[in-house]
Amino acid sequence: MSTRVIGAASLARDLGQWRRIDENGDGEPRRSARPAYLALAEGIRLLIHDGRAPLGVALPSERDLATTIGVSRTTITSTYALLREHGYLISRQGSRSTVALPPAVPHDGTKPARSILAMMSAPELPTIDMTYAAMAAPPEMHDAYSVALQGLPPYLRTHGMDPVGVLALREAVARRYTERGLPTGPDQILITLGAQHGLRLLLNVLTAPAARVLIDHPTYPNAIEAIRDVGARPVPVPLRPESPESSWDLDGIRSAARQTAATLAYLVPDFNNPTGLLLDADGRAELAAIARDTRMTVVIDESMMDLHLTDATQPPPVAAFAKGAEIVTIGSASKSFWGGLRVGWIRTNQTLITKLLGIRSTVDLGTPVMDQLATTYLLEQADVILARRRGQLLSQRAALLSALAEELPDWGVATNAGGMSVWAQLPAPVSTALAATAPNHGVLLAAGPRFGVQGAFERFLRLPFTHPEPELRIAVKSIAAAYQALTPSATGPLQPLTCY
Repeated sequence: MSTRVIGAASLARDLGQWRRIDENGDGEPRRSARPAYLALAEGIRLLIHDGRAPLGVALPSERDLATTIGVSRTTITSTYALLREHGYLISRQGSRSTVALPPAVPHDGTKPARSILAMMSAPELPTIDMTYAAMAAPPEMHDAYSVALQGLPPYLRTHGMDPVGVLALREAVARRYTERGLPTGPDQILITLGAQHGLRLLLNVLTAPAARVLIDHPTYPNAIEAIRDVGARPVPVPLRPESPESSWDLDGIRSAARQTAATLAYLVPDFNNPTGLLLDADGRAELAAIARDTRMTVVIDESMMDLHLTDATQPPPVAAFAKGAEIVTIGSASKSFWGGLRVGWIRTNQTLITKLLGIRSTVDLGTPVMDQLATTYLLEQADVILARRRGQLLSQRAALLSALAEELPDWGVATNAGGMSVWAQLPAPVSTALAATAPNHGVLLAAGPRFGVQGAFERFLRLPFTHPEPELRIAVKSIAAAYQALTPSATGPLQPLTCY
């Protein structure tokens, strides 16, 4: 299979004003005094660290890039040579040079063992866990299980194992889709053990070993692991958090689908985790058209759908723009109500549901009836519960942003449209090092590379605002202390080419 290539126009768009820097720190960008090749190489290097130039993908040809950005081909040749010298490009005989990270840059971004050891050595240190984005259960949870217990007797006369799901819950889920502009019947709903379980079932049916699966970049880390676990390969298509009106690179999705022959995509257009971005209605229509044109099935994760934090009208579900079975939707009760409520669902056609049931019997025999009945009650009370929870999230987000502005003013944080976290941009690519140091200061962090592939997002950190406001302020103070304690090893700019 041919190497995937970044288009020259896409790279130029992401580079922006790569020749202009704020040399004096006064907020006024000026044309850099550095040689053009050095400024361009530095711009591409930052795109690589940010995940905007995915690892393993080829850069445009020297001729194409030179023409697009208006420089000489010699400048591009020197730029690529500098990136190779510093380990950001790998050249192989007979093929294009592909994007890489220097060996000194960590690639996994997983939680280091030293953080656990630090907790064991200082158990008296209060620790705030910022590695998860989930809220405590609402007060209605008690009533939900009380009602579920009262409704349980009819099910006790059966074996209690229903791989499709309780009819009352399937009807409630179908009704919510219909109310959002997507007519749905209960026979189009399969109840699962959460959205993650639903994704895994779909991957087992719709992929094969070594198959390519397109993903948002960044995206939910457990989805990346699920894709890898079935032997498939995640193909990142970068998001642009700095451009809320065009955050999804739909041309990039179309191009990646064609170049990699991907037959499946996993996308989170309803408040992407971790960025909180929302894909608008026009983008959803185009995404559905891309799926049809490329014969690709798109799995849409709506786990965060209920958590909108603006007054803007919510766009219809992506599946509302489908003309066939090209869009499959998964949802969950865990983000809307409680993480301990392991209930989710898949919305699709009956043919695919039959295939999913065939594979499900090898994994589990159904979702617990009590949890399904409790979820049915919560969905009936959803308007009241969710309005209160959204108000709580708005207040907590404001507290987090205020604390970040005070303690870490040089960090870049955009206000998200919804979800439970903000995606903070650090001045330097030290996310993994910061996550390793933070436990010593009383806070646990999920490093940016956990939300990408092959070491991307070292300049980013997901910060959830699901804790109470006092805890969020303490957490930010602890993060600031950990950040100040770092001695960054990769913060300096690239040095000029070595002369021989």
